Amino acid sequence: MKNYAKVIVKGSPISKSNFKLFNLNGRAILPYNSGKYHDRYALYEEEIAYETKIQNPNLVLSEALIAVLKVYYKSEKRHPDTNNITKSIFDGIEKSGLIVNDAQIRKIIIEEFYDKENPRFELELFGESSYEISYSVNKKQIPGTPIEYDPPANKKGSLLKKEKAIKETSKKICCNICGKVIKNKEAISANNGSMKICRECLKKLF
Repeated sequence: MKNYAKVIVKGSPISKSNFKLFNLNGRAILPYNSGKYHDRYALYEEEIAYETKIQNPNLVLSEALIAVLKVYYKSEKRHPDTNNITKSIFDGIEKSGLIVNDAQIRKIIIEEFYDKENPRFELELFGESSYEISYSVNKKQIPGTPIEYDPPANKKGSLLKKEKAIKETSKKICCNICGKVIKNKEAISANNGSMKICRECLKKLF
């Protein structure tokens, strides 16, 4: 009984979540013959199923599986979320008939790489009856240069607004007596500048 398989599909991996449309009832659908951009996911899923069949003819894995997925993107920063990619890939693998149900994947390791000339994914499946997996995370002796990420485009605006609000709040001055927020130009210094009081409280002092 063979309980190992490997699949390599060339091309930039794509995520199902980027190609969903919604019908009049609000239900998510994945078009495949609209002739438009959103057909890309359905075609990609079919490509995965085709390549899987060609590379693993007459093979069906029905037991619990360990998966090792290596995803190679063109760019270090501009690519889908790798966590979302797994669903797209396993939908195609299941459609091929290589596995019975994607619920068979009980352990998975995902690694992200970059290959501008040859984007692809490489998936290895191991039957748990014959294979086990172990891993370790080790501190580097010589730290590398961190890859920094920006927030998603749809969140940049809200983050900037939040940062602006925090800055404005930090600029506010409160009266040390009544606690009311006062403008800097209206604040009156007292006790050698260590206190700020409003005009109303100043009047009450005299």
